[in-house]
Amino acid sequence: MTAIQQQSFGSVNGQAVSLYTLRNKNGMSAKITNYGGIVVSLMTPDRNGHYADVVLGFDTLQEYVDKNPFFGCITGRYANRIAKGRFSLDGQSYQLATNNGENHLHGGKRGFDKKVWAASTRGGALHLSYVSPDGEENYPGTLKTEVTYTLTNNNELRIDYLATTDKTTIVNLTNHSYFNLAGLDNEEVEVDAATILNHELTLYANRYTPIDAGSIPLGDLSSVAGTPFDFRSSTAIGKHINNNHQQLKNGKGYDHNFVLKSKRNKHLVKAARVYDSMSGRVMEVDTTEPGLQLYTGNFLKSIKGKNGENYPHRSALCLEAQTFPDSPNQPSFPSPVLRPGEKYRQTTIYRFSTT
Repeated sequence: MTAIQQQSFGSVNGQAVSLYTLRNKNGMSAKITNYGGIVVSLMTPDRNGHYADVVLGFDTLQEYVDKNPFFGCITGRYANRIAKGRFSLDGQSYQLATNNGENHLHGGKRGFDKKVWAASTRGGALHLSYVSPDGEENYPGTLKTEVTYTLTNNNELRIDYLATTDKTTIVNLTNHSYFNLAGLDNEEVEVDAATILNHELTLYANRYTPIDAGSIPLGDLSSVAGTPFDFRSSTAIGKHINNNHQQLKNGKGYDHNFVLKSKRNKHLVKAARVYDSMSGRVMEVDTTEPGLQLYTGNFLKSIKGKNGENYPHRSALCLEAQTFPDSPNQPSFPSPVLRPGEKYRQTTIYRFSTT
């Protein structure tokens, strides 16, 4: 059974916040806080057995409060973007905050990433829960959400999500960890030059959702064949990222949803594999979600992170399992609608190994 230690991590608006350390029998560890459900660190071995932290983050809670670009957090009620912050549900229109240009992003001004979640440890897992009241960020319905983090002895960080509502609403949850498999706390990495451009990526997706200049899907599912979006075989992320393709211009790099399935799955499917040849680390992603958002740190601009390290442009990537962006306004996309009596369930696994 995974061992879990709890320590104080400070407070937010008078609410005590803790930092939980999960360790498995192999020596891998994860530090997670109940502020935003943030994965603060993830220590994994390289091919020589040396451990390094493979997620970006900060040393202190206050830094997460003051300047966090969604490092490691649970995003919701609706992860990703909703066009102009507007959607209709059962004939009623809703206007959400427009906190990303003219669009709504990651739940609004104070989404789930900025909440102190109730926490408990049992069965070797960290259980977080949060009740979002009806009308919070102008979403309908009281949403009860549970997120469980488990660090398995197979070197997997497993994340299970459950949500219920008392009124018809929309839900799209994900974890927003920024990964760099080289480990930016590794003394052998030249931190100021470290990027994920040499990471080799495989995405098990034949299609993706093209976007406009505001990163809102155009509505079609386009083939990746013959485009810079074809990661069906292992490809360096930097190989085409500076291509003159209009979609890369729109996203300022990769910031796109890849189509895994046409609807939410009952069973886990392979979503992605990432390999860093320098360290030998491999990360595989399995999920029950229909989409996987690839984001290549396009908006990172020399943020000072843990241990005073500089996180430069494209120093990490995100692989966010979720439904498709703007799905409340796209009838052909997998539905994010949750009704009373239904249960939103999702599982995503990040599995680590070496080669």
